[in-house]
Amino acid sequence: MLAGVFRSIASGLKHTRLKPQPLLQHYIAQHLQGIHTNRTMKLDKPEFHNLFTPELNHLSELFAKYDYELRIAGGAVRDILMGIQPQDLDFATTATPQEMKALFEKEGVRMLNTKGEEHGTITARINNKENFEVTTLRVDVVTDGRHAEVEFTTDWRIDAERRDLTINSMFLGLDGTLYDYFDGWTDLQNRRVAFVGDATKRIQEDYLRILRYFRFYGRIAELPNQHKDSTLEAIRENAGGLGGISGERIWTELKKIVVGNHAAPLMRCMYNLGLPQYIGFPLDGNLDEFDEVYSRAGQLQPRPMTMVAALLQEPGQIDDIIARLKISVEERKTGLLVMQLRGEGEQQTAQPLKHYQDLILKTPGSEQRQLLDRVCEVLKYKGDTAVLSELQAWTIPRFPVTGKHLMEKGIFFGLEVGWVKDKLVALWIDSNCSLTFEELMGRVDDLRKEVPREIQEKAAKKKTRVAKKMKTDK
Repeated sequence: MLAGVFRSIASGLKHTRLKPQPLLQHYIAQHLQGIHTNRTMKLDKPEFHNLFTPELNHLSELFAKYDYELRIAGGAVRDILMGIQPQDLDFATTATPQEMKALFEKEGVRMLNTKGEEHGTITARINNKENFEVTTLRVDVVTDGRHAEVEFTTDWRIDAERRDLTINSMFLGLDGTLYDYFDGWTDLQNRRVAFVGDATKRIQEDYLRILRYFRFYGRIAELPNQHKDSTLEAIRENAGGLGGISGERIWTELKKIVVGNHAAPLMRCMYNLGLPQYIGFPLDGNLDEFDEVYSRAGQLQPRPMTMVAALLQEPGQIDDIIARLKISVEERKTGLLVMQLRGEGEQQTAQPLKHYQDLILKTPGSEQRQLLDRVCEVLKYKGDTAVLSELQAWTIPRFPVTGKHLMEKGIFFGLEVGWVKDKLVALWIDSNCSLTFEELMGRVDDLRKEVPREIQEKAAKKKTRVAKKMKTDK
């Protein structure tokens, strides 16, 4: 048995750029465990054949010309096996970055964004039409839970072993051969999400993998709460590592989890494992409300912040999320509006559509479209599909009077213009937007007489200052 192990080690030395010590550790662990085999099969699926543009064919020919292996890697392989046409392609190769650069330079292929070279990635632009990211096979030699120092290898299995989940660890040759080293295809067929090898080790290599596990569970699993106890325990013990991950990376994962399949049971699971304190979510998150909102809105394609708002009980909690996750201004506005309007009820049920339309029309024109989208999120939160459909089909009417029109009537100062315009907008809304430009402008003189004294005095002072300045300039 030992002889077989060391024969494997000797063979492996011919196919790696690793230093001897990590290589010995890798192969001894691999052969003593002896639980995985290299499984291959041929694919003949339209999603695979559709990938082959003239540019990909040319890329394939170049690597074959220089005797380097080239395979599709990761998520694209998973999608093809699921019958989904991949939107992005990642490639892996036995060629080092320097070898790829030499190849592309010799063949006159333009290279983009060489910043990825340190981690083995070269981006080639073929025929000035299509970009391809190609990464050298590698092993993570030193990791700190966020970043890794890598060494390059020509061993496909070693590269597969460093990946997060079995379903993401497969490769697909450009001849249609599937290379599956850790039973990813079996797990995919069984809709099972599992870490490659030891869950604790994979998580400690990059703590973001905790959230990636939950995201892919929502994408792959058919039933909720079918997690392995050992996986959940590994997540619980390493949850604190998420505290060192940037808010942007965490939010990228959370945005997909909260609107994905099984979002409600996944959120309960994440809370049970103690994740919220490390990801910016409130410790007292309202899980019952989240369950109810997901049951109402889950099929309405809510924005992520609409779902997150369900966890929040006070508007100030959004500030904590901003501090940790760096959410956008628009996401903050969505969350605040949902929290502001979610409790509305009887006072606006007589004419709910008009209630929301008036709210939008009272907003400056440049902001109305964004507010309409946010109000739709409120309706998704409430599960009010009837009003949602009407509002989505509604075209915002254009208020016919502008500030320029009022200035032409002799109203020059901002506060006065704003006051008169607000009154005109209110009259227009009360008429169900039926008052014409001429009818509205006909009300201006009467409205000027109603301008509050305080605004008139400020406008008069500003008028005096402007007149003095004009006289001085002359």
